[in-house]
Amino acid sequence: MKVLSVVGARPQLVKLAPIAQAFAGTEHEHVIVHTGQHYDTALSDRFFADLVIPEPDLNLGVGSAAHGVQTGAMLAALDTVLPSYDPDWVLAYGDTNSTMATALAAVKLHLPLAHLEAGLRSFNRRMPEEHNRVLTDHAADLCLAPTTAAVTQLEREGLAARTRLVGDVMADVCLATAAWLQAHPLPPLRQPPYIVATIHRAENTDDPARLRGLLAALAGLPVPVVLSVHPRLAKRCADLGADLQEGALEPVEPLSYPEMIAAVLSAEAIVTDSGGLQKEAFLLRRRCVTLRTETEWPETVESGWNVLAPGKDPSLEPLVTRPLPTSDPGTPYGDGQAAQAVVAVLDEERGQ
Repeated sequence: MKVLSVVGARPQLVKLAPIAQAFAGTEHEHVIVHTGQHYDTALSDRFFADLVIPEPDLNLGVGSAAHGVQTGAMLAALDTVLPSYDPDWVLAYGDTNSTMATALAAVKLHLPLAHLEAGLRSFNRRMPEEHNRVLTDHAADLCLAPTTAAVTQLEREGLAARTRLVGDVMADVCLATAAWLQAHPLPPLRQPPYIVATIHRAENTDDPARLRGLLAALAGLPVPVVLSVHPRLAKRCADLGADLQEGALEPVEPLSYPEMIAAVLSAEAIVTDSGGLQKEAFLLRRRCVTLRTETEWPETVESGWNVLAPGKDPSLEPLVTRPLPTSDPGTPYGDGQAAQAVVAVLDEERGQ
C-alpha cells in the first residue's frame, strides 16, 4: 500500500509524527508532501526535527497568501504532484487550507481520499477552518474520526458508511512526549508558578479591540504569563503598536512541541485559542481557558478541564484559578494507539 500524506501547518506536523512512525514499522510506502503553508522555521522545520519526522519527499513552497490565493496555488501544484505518485490513498490532515486543497485535488483526480480528524465541528461558519473540515469530510472516501462525538456528527451528515473510529493521533504524540520528558527533562522556561498562553486565530488577532482586550486581560493576571508568540500575533501587535511585555506578559519565540508540552506540565493553567493546546491541557490535566465562543473538542468542556471565555475583555483570574475537576474524564481521545489504527484501517479499506 502506498499512502501520500499532505501537510502544511504546525498542527498537521504534530499529527503526522505518529502516523510516520506507525508506517515505519510496516512494508507500506509512506510519501510526505509539505505544501509550505507554514514556512517559518520555528513552525515547520523545527517540528520535523523535534518529532523525528522523516524529511518531506517534496516541499511545494507555497508560503503565505490570502485564503483563495494560497489554496489555489496549492491546488495547482498538487494537481501535477499527486498523479506522479499514484497513491492508494491520499491522506489529508485536520482543517487548514492545505487540507482543503488536498481534498479538491484528490477527488478531481479520482484518487482515494482519507481525512484524518474527521467529524469535528465548531458550528461557527465564520471560521475558515470550519468550511475546510465540512467540505473535506464530504469529499472524502474515508472519514477517520477521533472521537465518538465526531462519529455521531458524521452520521448526522449522512456519512456513516464512510466513517471509522480510530482515536486521536494528537493524543498519541502528546502522551508519548510527556513520557519522554520524564526521562529527558528540558531546562525550564521559568520557575513556577506561571501560565502558558497562545493567541493566533484570526477572530482574536484581526479585531484590534478584541486583541487589545485579550492582551490586557493576560497582562493583568497575578502570575507571569509565558506567551508563545505566533507570527500572526507578532505582526498584528507590531501593526497596532501593542506592547507584548506589559504587566504579567513574558513573550517567547514559538516553542517546539516538546518545549510546549514541558511548559504545560509545569503550568498552573493554559489560556489559548488553539484547538490542539486545549486538548493537550486536557490530556495533561491542566486547567484551560479557551478564548473563543465554541470548541471542536466538547469533551474538554464537559469534563470541566476547559472553559470558554468569548468576550473582548474576559475576566481571566477566576477562570485560571478555578478548582480542579474531581471526576474521572475517561479517555475520549483513545489510548495513544490511534496511528496504528489508522494504518490498519487504510490497509483494510484499500480498493473498497
